[in-house]
Amino acid sequence: MPKYLEVAVNVPQVMGVYHYHLPPELEGVCQAGHLVEVPFGKQTVQGVVTRYVNEPAVASTRPVTGLIDPNLVLTGNQIKLAFQISEATLSPLASCIDLMLPPGLSQQADLVFTSLLDERQSLPNQADLTPVQVRLVRLLQKRGPLRGRQIDKVIPHQNWRAETRLLVKRGLVSTHSMLPPPSVRPKSVRTVQLACTPEDAQASLPGLGRLGTAALEHRQGIIEFLMRDPGPVEVTWVYAESKGSLADLQFLAERGLVTLAESEAWRDPLEDLAFIPSEAPILTAGQETVWIEIQAGLRACAAGEETPPFLLHGVTGSGKTEIYMHAVEETLALKKQAIVLVPEIALTPQTVRRFVSRFPGRVGLFHSKLSPGERYDTWRRARAGQISVVVGPRSALFTPFPDLGLIVIDECHDDSYYQSESPPQYNALDAAMAYARLAGAVCVMGSATPGIIQRYHSETPVISISGPGQGKAVTPYCYLRLPARILAHQQVVQAQAERLGITPAFQPFTEKAETIQLPPVKVIDMRQELKAGNRSIFSRLLQASLAEVLSQNQQAILFLNRRGTATYVFCRDCGFTLKCPHCDIPLTFHTSYPDAGGKPRLVSDLICHYCNYQRRLPKECPECRSSRIRQYGTGTERVEAEVKELFPLVRTLRWDFETTRQKGAHEIILNHFANHHADVLVGTQMLAKGLDLPLVTLVGVVLADVGLNLPDYRASERTFQLLTQVAGRAGRSILGGQVILQTFQPDHYVIQAAAGHDYEAFYKRELQYRRQLGYPPFSHMVRLEYRHSDFDQAEAAAQKLAAQIRLWLAAEERHATEMIGPAPCFFGRIGGIHRWQIVLRGPNPASLLFGKILVDWRVEVDPVSLL
Repeated sequence: MPKYLEVAVNVPQVMGVYHYHLPPELEGVCQAGHLVEVPFGKQTVQGVVTRYVNEPAVASTRPVTGLIDPNLVLTGNQIKLAFQISEATLSPLASCIDLMLPPGLSQQADLVFTSLLDERQSLPNQADLTPVQVRLVRLLQKRGPLRGRQIDKVIPHQNWRAETRLLVKRGLVSTHSMLPPPSVRPKSVRTVQLACTPEDAQASLPGLGRLGTAALEHRQGIIEFLMRDPGPVEVTWVYAESKGSLADLQFLAERGLVTLAESEAWRDPLEDLAFIPSEAPILTAGQETVWIEIQAGLRACAAGEETPPFLLHGVTGSGKTEIYMHAVEETLALKKQAIVLVPEIALTPQTVRRFVSRFPGRVGLFHSKLSPGERYDTWRRARAGQISVVVGPRSALFTPFPDLGLIVIDECHDDSYYQSESPPQYNALDAAMAYARLAGAVCVMGSATPGIIQRYHSETPVISISGPGQGKAVTPYCYLRLPARILAHQQVVQAQAERLGITPAFQPFTEKAETIQLPPVKVIDMRQELKAGNRSIFSRLLQASLAEVLSQNQQAILFLNRRGTATYVFCRDCGFTLKCPHCDIPLTFHTSYPDAGGKPRLVSDLICHYCNYQRRLPKECPECRSSRIRQYGTGTERVEAEVKELFPLVRTLRWDFETTRQKGAHEIILNHFANHHADVLVGTQMLAKGLDLPLVTLVGVVLADVGLNLPDYRASERTFQLLTQVAGRAGRSILGGQVILQTFQPDHYVIQAAAGHDYEAFYKRELQYRRQLGYPPFSHMVRLEYRHSDFDQAEAAAQKLAAQIRLWLAAEERHATEMIGPAPCFFGRIGGIHRWQIVLRGPNPASLLFGKILVDWRVEVDPVSLL
């Protein structure tokens, strides 16, 4: 009897699963979690086996045609998680499974397009063809057969696929389907080792060539090197040590002196990481209280009991990372594995170094800036149990650990945990909590500024729908506090004092850490600065404080959440603003925009930060021909330039998107600043995330109002979190520190709460507004977005779906669910594509869309932004 399998095929927009049968040669070999090759329509596609079935859903099944990887690519819990993400986000199952596979392993079938005309033939009846059709045929004539994804890169923002139908009908172009093989594979290296005893090798040295020749010297060098290191050695090391060549190795192999072979080499991005092994310090009383709760949860989970997620609310510098490391240590002691998530790649080097120092040889790294081979090997090492801890941003969540015991989400408030551009549109926080429940693991979320929704769920009971407490009122999260900032432990303080040449403020040292106050924040009303005649982007207090810090050989951070030199360029005569022709967004003026290699080039470019459109600054206004073109607004480049103008000898670094395009740029900038190779670090929101820099005694927020007045229900929350987090970079050592916050809205409740480090005041005020307006956490939302190059078609599609939604709402009598829109998005056009949106708000608006196919619509359940 044939064996039947359920397979999730890797085909875009396909929501369900399909049944296949196993050919005899694969019976007993193929299991749930295997990556297979199957027929699908006229294509051959990849798929992942989700389970065995006794009876197929169709009368006649097709066979699985091959096994792509002999090892399982998904664990049982990952398969369950993929189904849950698919259901929760209304996304195709294939896209959810794709999250869990390393880049290059997962492949989709593609059409190959071939011109039936040779390169010299001209197009017949060219007048009957559209410009896109002519361009496509000429492209195929010039470059030969191309896959659809290759043509997408050459002819972007065009529906060229629809144009090929006439070309195929006329016999000008042919198509066929193909499934590309995986583009990643294990790395093999050639090795060499002695094939004889050291005594025989020594005796052979004189006869390896003519006396006095370079060949004799090289061959003798190879033998002598291998005598010192008798195990298999990569041939590149042998070449470096002996100056020998492959010909020399082959000469020695023919005489039976060495053996050439191939072996697998792991691509480990942490292989050359320098670190100093460390031990766990003694916890403070506050940390100990928190740790007892989390340790009990870890042990309860290991015993099979369900434990709610922990929300660890600790002020900046309160020692949350040490709690994470204690949790990882306990998890490893329980013979389980741990995943540690950070919001940004920028934080990864600092975090991974801490964990490698504590758990050497057991930590892996996973993020998008690594090569596909490095990510593939980290994924395989985790699957094989060779590493026990993985650190990285949201993609690291899907590491295939066989016995997961802990998931840590640091800076859990950060929007980087939400994937919005490519399907599935999911939140890694929700996925992590679901994964922890499935795996019987503990989930720990930490932040100095928890999200409003997270904090609300930590104190508001809900009715339990599963587990031993079913039907009882429980709080979804276990809320833990770390309200005090830690200065440092004895050894750390001593080392700081010696390095800085100062005497610590407290004597004698204690075994436990000292605690200190959060840095004072001074709010500067920039309206008053203007009235006093100060036209600089820096207030008088910030200038004086910066001078004092530099005179004392300390460091400062200047924060502005805008890139560039000027945020827009306009004509002072007619008011015309230079906008991107593809995005309808003002172009940003740059004076030192980097080239492709990351090096700054001295140009005056106008850049669109959404589609990367670039143009030169015009000499006259395109609208009225006036020469009075001016730049307005402030960006990080201008901040850096004005610092250098005020302090010519200052050493500055800039940390924003432009300066971190290259692999490793984050770590280089951070290391330079941490090692005091620069005095002032200027940057955007990357600066606000978990950096620990002891020499920073001043943080200046150049303009706190950025983003505060955007038309999004989370604008105030985002601004408060950003200001509080960046303020937390100051005063983390025995040197103390201060924060200067410049604003044009000094009385705004967000500014006041951030200046007072008063999370509770902000939380209560913001929660009150959310309750009045019916926004989350008092409702759920679904955002539907339609994109098209033609404005009228985008609007028509939005109006059509809105009419259909009104009918669905009426038919199901959903009086508590409201529809907002349709309307253009706040950023109405990006990259030449118009964007319209519909927002549904209510108790469970996603359920309205279950089972409904919305072709070409992007669906976001509980989005983090409505912009």
